[in-house]
Amino acid sequence: MILEVKNLDVYYGRAHALQDVSLAFDKGVVAVVGRNGMGKTTLCNAITGLVRATGSIKLGGDEILGLAPNVITDKGIGYVPQGRRVWPSLSVDEHLRLVSQKKKNWTVERIYATFPRLAERKQNGGAELSGGEQQMLAISRALLLNPKLLVMDEPTEGLAPVIVQQVAAMLKTLAAEGEIAVLLIEQNLGVAMDVADTIDVMVNGRIARSMPAAELAADRDLQQRLLGVKAEADAPEEAVAPVEEESRETHVYTVKRASDSLDSPPVVEERTVRNFTRWGPASRDTVVEEEESRKVEEARVVEFPVAQTSDRAAYIVGTFDTKGRELLFLRNCLDKLGLRTVTVDLSTSGKPSSANVHPREVARHHPKGERAVFTGDRGSAVTEMAVALEAFIARRRDVGGIISAGGSGGTALATRAMRRLPIGIPKMMVSTVASGDVKPYVGPADICMMYSVTDVSGINRISEKVLANAAHALAGMIAFHKKHTSQVETKPALGLTMFGLTTTCVQAVCKQLEEANDCIVFHATGTGGQAMEKLADSGLLAGVLDITTTEVTDEIVGGVLTAGPTRMDVFAKHRIPYVGSLGAVDMVNFWAIDTIPPQFRNRVLYKHNSNVTLMRTTAEEAQKIGRFIVEKLNRMDGPVRFLIPEGGLSGLDKPGGPFWAPDANAALFKEIRQAFRETKDRRLVPLPFHVNDQAFADALVNNYNEIATPWQELRARTS
Repeated sequence: MILEVKNLDVYYGRAHALQDVSLAFDKGVVAVVGRNGMGKTTLCNAITGLVRATGSIKLGGDEILGLAPNVITDKGIGYVPQGRRVWPSLSVDEHLRLVSQKKKNWTVERIYATFPRLAERKQNGGAELSGGEQQMLAISRALLLNPKLLVMDEPTEGLAPVIVQQVAAMLKTLAAEGEIAVLLIEQNLGVAMDVADTIDVMVNGRIARSMPAAELAADRDLQQRLLGVKAEADAPEEAVAPVEEESRETHVYTVKRASDSLDSPPVVEERTVRNFTRWGPASRDTVVEEEESRKVEEARVVEFPVAQTSDRAAYIVGTFDTKGRELLFLRNCLDKLGLRTVTVDLSTSGKPSSANVHPREVARHHPKGERAVFTGDRGSAVTEMAVALEAFIARRRDVGGIISAGGSGGTALATRAMRRLPIGIPKMMVSTVASGDVKPYVGPADICMMYSVTDVSGINRISEKVLANAAHALAGMIAFHKKHTSQVETKPALGLTMFGLTTTCVQAVCKQLEEANDCIVFHATGTGGQAMEKLADSGLLAGVLDITTTEVTDEIVGGVLTAGPTRMDVFAKHRIPYVGSLGAVDMVNFWAIDTIPPQFRNRVLYKHNSNVTLMRTTAEEAQKIGRFIVEKLNRMDGPVRFLIPEGGLSGLDKPGGPFWAPDANAALFKEIRQAFRETKDRRLVPLPFHVNDQAFADALVNNYNEIATPWQELRARTS
């Protein structure tokens, strides 16, 4: 016998996971099927030496129970674990070379001949592969060990139907060649019946039934009874009542394009599928339901072309120790749509993880290392895990979209990383706090917030619908993302900042630049400046006219419309043409007059409207504002022009106006002039005009064209 297991028992603490398990076979494929939690993966781990067990396990007649996993591998067992577990940063070829052995039957060259797709993707990293390609790689890695026995745990889990068929065909080929015997752990009964010679049914840690696969395939009633897996007389104590199986209909909607052109409109085809069970299809067109806790009404399933998203994955992130069911439901929805998925666990409890990416792998991306996350204090651990996830996501190159679900803590965890991603990458957050103030979570990013309606706690008739809608929304954004070729998008994108009291200036600038540029104006209200800088950081802006820097004033003095202490930092990071000015830095913004802090109520105030009150800055505050701005400017090494409107900074700051304060402006201008470090690319341009004068608008346009034109020509030559 190639494998002989007798009286095998495994305990996890007091839990009796495997109970007197016995099985044996000599060649071909034997499949072990059963529900989740029945002990299938534990059986794999016991055979491969990953968990302690009692009893007997013999490979080719030799006892291997109790040996170290590496020794068991050397004796002839290759293991393909659940979840594929490939290294994200290693290329396909590096994966294979790590385990290849000289002068053996299975070589790297034979692998490439067997799996031509891997040969095509040999230089791609593990994270850049589709789910099917990752599974091919995991199988190839095991084959290169030249095993006598291949142990495969859920090899078709999470794969699109067309990829499942490819994996099944490969298993049949291996069995036919006769070089390797296969122990297949599989939930998909259709696959198991298709490729296996014998099927063993596992119930509550025991082998309850063993039969030829052909016998099971020919008996539909028996298949339906196995939904409850009723044990026979040889194990009556494990008998489970059979589950009634109704003949149901599912509407499957296949989205295709009318032609091969990406610009052609999608066409939706509908078909009806009948008589299926969760265990296996009645036909190849059947949809297999993966939700195991109860029977639920089948949702509509949209099958997206796999090829459209094979190089990009949908990332499902969250705390799998507390939200595992909900996150796996999202994954299952996306898997059925043909998208490659990557599950990322952010748990800090230390519990075992079922995700593709373990919490410790995420934590290693923290700037201070893994120990900075797992501190033993839940509050700090969650905070630092958010920092680690932000760094982790920033380094991934296959993020096609990201989705999460959770309460306030989970929302804060996931959305920090979402904000780090460039504008345009789909981001979906299902949250209990989405019906309130979401500014702290969304910030300047294009995050879609969906209210969960119920708490994110289990799958019920409400949460099922909400989560399914969220998954389908993300899938739609990923699968149908395409380049638009509108007239506007052929122009360089130009970001401009504006306030109500600098509108005249900005409109005059746009009028002169809009013919050659796509002018995108941002309201300088805190999130406006952040959004503009987010686009610049995403590489979506060709240049910036930062005319209205009033958000700096609120940051320094304590107003309500600050963009934070990092305002202007992005222009030191990205060398794009930057023309700035001091629009509306003469004022601090507060809400209604009765909300103004007591220390400011005796200052010069102006009621802008019933909800907004403005306060004039002092000379001391202006000096601090100037110091903040000039320090930012001195760190910019791209083409920079900063224009000073000496005639006034806003519609209120002019002779006779309520905010006219020459002494405060003089302190501001002096601080900038004295500290500004001029270079051949960075220049300061004082002008005797008011910010809303036409002459000042003309100067802004001339200075922008002066630095942008050669910059754009240089980029065109080097691209």
